[in-house]
Amino acid sequence: MLHIMSTTVEPATERSADEVNEEIRALWLRSGGTLNGEQREEYRRLVLEWAAASPQPADAT
Repeated sequence: MLHIMSTTVEPATERSADEVNEEIRALWLRSGGTLNGEQREEYRRLVLEWAAASPQPADAT
């Protein structure tokens, strides 16, 4: 699978947090546990996408 690197989160993608989490896990697996500069940028983008897709906790007040 070919992935295009981007520095911005693209809301049109609309993947679930679980889907993004799987890609994060695959990135770590491919890297052998050590990310190079390009992989760190991909990881950062994925984490931002994951956070945007994750359910927000209900306000306890």
